[in-house]
Formats: sequence, structure tokens, C-alpha cells
Amino acid sequence: MKVLRFFFLVLCIGLTLTGCTSSLMQPVSTDPTLSYSPAAHEAVVIFMRPSMFGGAIQSAVFDVTTEENVLVGIVSAKSKVAYKTIPGDHLFMVVGESADFMKAELGAGKTYYALVTPRMGLWKARFSLKPIKRGELETKQFTDWESSCSFYENTAKSHQWVNENLSSIQSKREADYKKWMSKPEANRPVLREDDGR
Repeated sequence: MKVLRFFFLVLCIGLTLTGCTSSLMQPVSTDPTLSYSPAAHEAVVIFMRPSMFGGAIQSAVFDVTTEENVLVGIVSAKSKVAYKTIPGDHLFMVVGESADFMKAELGAGKTYYALVTPRMGLWKARFSLKPIKRGELETKQFTDWESSCSFYENTAKSHQWVNENLSSIQSKREADYKKWMSKPEANRPVLREDDGR
């Protein structure tokens, strides 16, 4: 029993210390404040993962508003990804061991924020999306989250990863969306239009 506990402890430490940044993404080289400021006909959603929990496990975020799985980015511990899109209703999905979802009502010219939150799964980490409400944007906690995360962007490798894992991504989308929709509406996260700034 002691040997098993020791092995589990070593495994946890290893997962914590393993490189947390995805090799599929690259740091943003331009000024993010210019690159990610929405034009009058655009909206931006910034997905942040300030937690180090499950740091070695990557979480891929997609816009699944249509039948296509549009890659937003692969969000690692202490990273953030900005997604420019059109205003209106959207559905976002995060994939780890399973898939989870978040609705978004995006207004023109606004920037929104959501947390990618890890939780323990059966074999590896699962993830959820948590909308950051307008009132939270002026808090110290939000400032700490934002400052602790660096911007990353997609590469040819991240898109290749999606292509190679499309069948798994799609099967998780189909199975877990049904589960998500079976929850009471109050338990399905939504980013409201007035949550942006």
C-alpha cells in the first residue's frame, strides 16, 4: 500500500512539474492589445487558464456554433487565447477527457472573458468553461488571473492535431452535448451580452 501511495505521489509531482505550455501553440509576438481589440463589427472572447492544476494536460477550446469544430486554441496552464468572431449567439466547447460547453451572447465591439477550469477525471483531467461576469472584471482576483496568463496563438501544429483527432473530438461533442443539454438550464453556463466590456 505504501508503494502505491508513493507511486501516486511521484506521478502527481511529475504531472505538476511537466512542461505546462503546449508545444502546439506559440507565444503571441505582436502587441495583444492591438491584435485583440474588437472592431465595431466584431466580438472577442479571451479564454484563460490561470490554474496550475492538471498542468500537464492540454485543453482544446472550440467554437461549435455550427456543425464545424472551429479551433479557438489549445489552452495550457497559465496561458490565454483570444478569439475574434462575429457578434451574436455562440456555443463553445472545451475538450479534455470529456467535452463541456458554454453558451455566449456576444455584443458588437465588446471583449469577453471565460475561465478554462480543470477538474479530476477518471484517467486524466476534465475541463469546464466558466463565464466571467461583468462585475468580476474590476476585482483583484480577475486582475491576478489576467496578469498570470500569457497570450498564445495557434500554429500549423495545433490545426494538424485537430485533424488527427477529429473523430475523438466529434464523438465527445455528440455524446457530451446531450448530457449537457439534459442539465437544468441554470446549470448550463452562459456568457451574457452585458458581461463584455
